Amino acid sequence: MSRSLQRRLTWMLSGTILLAALIAALVAFGLAYREATEFQDDLLRQIAVLAGTSGPTDERPRLSDPDSRISLVRLPEDPRPDWLPEPLTPGFHHVEAQSGSLRVFVHRDTRTGQRMIVAQPTETRDEIALTSALQTLVPLLLLLPVIGWLIVRIVRHEFKPIAELTRHLDAQPADRPTPMTHAGVPDEIRPFVHAINRLLERVAELVRHQRRFIADAAHEIRSPLTALSVQAENLTQARSLEAVRERLLPLQAGIERARKLTEQLLNLARLQSGSQPTQQVDVSALARELIAEHLPLAEARGIDLGLDERVSVRVTVAPDSLRLVLRNGLENALKHGRDGGEVTLGIDADDQSVIIEVLDDGPGIPAAERIRVLEPFFRLHHGRSEGSGLGLSIAMEAAARLGGALALIERSDGPGLRFCYRHPRSLSGSIFESGHSSAQLSS
Repeated sequence: MSRSLQRRLTWMLSGTILLAALIAALVAFGLAYREATEFQDDLLRQIAVLAGTSGPTDERPRLSDPDSRISLVRLPEDPRPDWLPEPLTPGFHHVEAQSGSLRVFVHRDTRTGQRMIVAQPTETRDEIALTSALQTLVPLLLLLPVIGWLIVRIVRHEFKPIAELTRHLDAQPADRPTPMTHAGVPDEIRPFVHAINRLLERVAELVRHQRRFIADAAHEIRSPLTALSVQAENLTQARSLEAVRERLLPLQAGIERARKLTEQLLNLARLQSGSQPTQQVDVSALARELIAEHLPLAEARGIDLGLDERVSVRVTVAPDSLRLVLRNGLENALKHGRDGGEVTLGIDADDQSVIIEVLDDGPGIPAAERIRVLEPFFRLHHGRSEGSGLGLSIAMEAAARLGGALALIERSDGPGLRFCYRHPRSLSGSIFESGHSSAQLSS
């Protein structure tokens, strides 16, 4: 069910003003009615006083207003009316007659003893008072539609900047978002506009990264495909079976590199596409599985690959993401470490984090380039360069998705690099078992 703030605000303001107007109208009506009745009482009093101070009978005032229906009786000169009781003290009285209720004022002249009785039907008085009171409501009733129209216009005018912001957002190109201006925007809406601008900046930055990634990926894919095409053409020109075998080896290596690059691109795209389901993972079992998987590469280079398990730990994470972090750390260490060296995968913990690290004794990475190697497709200018430059960036992305932190640190106990992943214990739901084990799985 839609909720229009503009419509709700219009109705609430209109209802509030209408309620206030009704209360004001009732109060004004009551005051006007009371004032009209008091005015008529004053009129009766003045008539009585003027009649008592007039001269001879032929000079006395005559009441010629038929609408007011005021009657004047002078006692003892005039005959006593049937409705006038005796005695009647000076002042105002309500008297019941055959024609209806009367409002009567009695005035006594202290010098002559003459009494002036001025009477007016209550029905007439009420009618005159009601008419006078209703006339005070006419301006207010005429103003109510004008006030309602003004409320609608004012609310629409105040919401106009929001409508303009909406049109500005709708007109934005999806690939080139630009910040919204906050000129003329109400102070209450300005923080919302700033938040949208920050979001647009992040979207623009993401679009730039995606463009760069697509351009780099296209370049990286084009190069091995071109090499494969050349190697396949060379294979067709082989004159003997031995020549075919010689030219088939680089072709197979090129296919493997293309497969590896495609797999890494798919892994990175899968990480960036969204969240993955979590489950409890035995880090020690995962570490042994990965070490066994990389034993052939370690043996081919004569690297002593081992496991240093200071604690046995289970964490609740996305298993594929954690596997990507550790696999890329191991591959980077085995690929760039020195021949005949050592690579150790360590598992440890402190009060804040579960610590998983890969240590090698290779040439390491210069401090100035440790941040850049985490960017996609960046490769060092020295050492082995057969990789695609995606491994560490995939590990960085996977670590961020897991909520942990990845760092490349120079070893303090000798040459080499520490590939260190820290996973917060508050996120992991970790289960620890104390103990220490060390295993050298190849040498």
